Amino acid sequence: MKTATLLLATLTLAASAAFAADASQPALTIYNQNFAVVRQTVPLELKLGVNDVSFTGTTAHLEPDSVVLRDPAGKVPLLVLEQNYRSDPVSQELLLSLFEGKTIDFLIQRQDRNEIVPGKIIRSGYAPHQAGLTRYGQQYYQAQMVQVANTAPIIEMEGKLRFGLPGLPLFPTLGDDTILKPTLKWLLETDRQAKFDAEISYITGGMSWEADYNIVAPEKGDTIDVVGWITMDNQSGKTFDNAIIKLMAGDVSKLQPQQVVQYAMAGRAAEDAMRPAVREKAFDEFHLYTLERATTLHDRETKQVEFVHATGVKSQRLYVYDGAWIDPNQYGGWSMENIRQDRNYGTKSNPKVWVMREFQNSEANHMGMPLPKGRLRFYRRDDDGRLEFTGENVIDHTPRDETVRVYTGDSFDLRGERTRTDFKVDESKDWLDESFEIKLRNHKKEPVEFRVIEHLYRWTNWTISASSYKFKKTDSQTAEFRVTVPPDGERIITYTVHYTW
Repeated sequence: MKTATLLLATLTLAASAAFAADASQPALTIYNQNFAVVRQTVPLELKLGVNDVSFTGTTAHLEPDSVVLRDPAGKVPLLVLEQNYRSDPVSQELLLSLFEGKTIDFLIQRQDRNEIVPGKIIRSGYAPHQAGLTRYGQQYYQAQMVQVANTAPIIEMEGKLRFGLPGLPLFPTLGDDTILKPTLKWLLETDRQAKFDAEISYITGGMSWEADYNIVAPEKGDTIDVVGWITMDNQSGKTFDNAIIKLMAGDVSKLQPQQVVQYAMAGRAAEDAMRPAVREKAFDEFHLYTLERATTLHDRETKQVEFVHATGVKSQRLYVYDGAWIDPNQYGGWSMENIRQDRNYGTKSNPKVWVMREFQNSEANHMGMPLPKGRLRFYRRDDDGRLEFTGENVIDHTPRDETVRVYTGDSFDLRGERTRTDFKVDESKDWLDESFEIKLRNHKKEPVEFRVIEHLYRWTNWTISASSYKFKKTDSQTAEFRVTVPPDGERIITYTVHYTW
């Protein structure tokens, strides 16, 4: 059994392979749209009646209105009378703002001694930007406190004003208005005394993931190896220890803040010892990938996990010539009526021949896992055994049993030339004839099949009245010719299209 076949077979048994989770472990579901759902425990010791509770274990990008606090056992009823969220942890700049208009001490280093000198803070250089909550649709977002750019503090010392700090500020003891970490504060009411671990769930920004694929072809041939990596990025302001992590793939609808809306290769393990690092399953209209092992995701850390390892995948290279060069700056937004009336439209030639790589994402082809969108990098092994990079592109979310086809670059040894040879139009009788000659040149040492794409853009009603090669109508306005050109040879396609309206 192939390595990837065993991997995919194990994935089908995802439910039975699930690891036992400790109730105290944090759980993350990270979406590839720069947000995540966090679930973790909050130890509570409540008295009968109203309780004042603080919790400092959240991220710095929590969405306050997304918070759900509950007893997972369903035994203790909780009524949240009030919730407050502070995301401005103490810093030198924040403390300066809290002491504006007041006098504090500054430690000034002289050449021969240190001296403590009092100074009055006239301006801190730190100001809130839309402090509080802003509303967009039915969502509320916590606006962040930021330092105003290019605003220096102003300090009064000995009756004179100076820009910038004279030395290290020495602040009095922290007051009630300062916090060391982002903090949630609740007023909770309950009808009984209880000590238990509550569960808090919330949505946070600052977390994302993406997929990357490395595809390696041998020195000769097109049977490839595919290795897929999941890369997680945690910029949330919090470290998650020993966390259970799931990754949601798909285009999930998520409202954004109004201001945003406006504006390697791994070695092969023994096949009988192979166990997937990631399980996959369909979830609603999306796909959910679960890491098999709990892992620690540090703040400001990027972590990678392999989730696809397939060998012996059959693929093919395609050489596509789309010879009509259309200048988007000149013809962008043109209607079909405008195109029909412009005799020069589509007469410029594009000489480049695209190189495409195609493979079937099926179990029979040693693949078959739904592939989240991401970047594909292509390598080919040279005759000295080393890998050479040959191109890259991105794929969208690709279900199983679908074809992956990506553009990897332009061929060095293949060229095309497209020339219009005739143009006739009779507006009184509503018809137009247009003829083309397409030259295909192959400078390789082996024969090459060209796939020539012709866009019939003048009107919707058309027929090809004459052609030197067979063609296939691939859609209502596209014809495809497949022509094999011998080594160091040339082939010429001629055709005439007849439009009526």
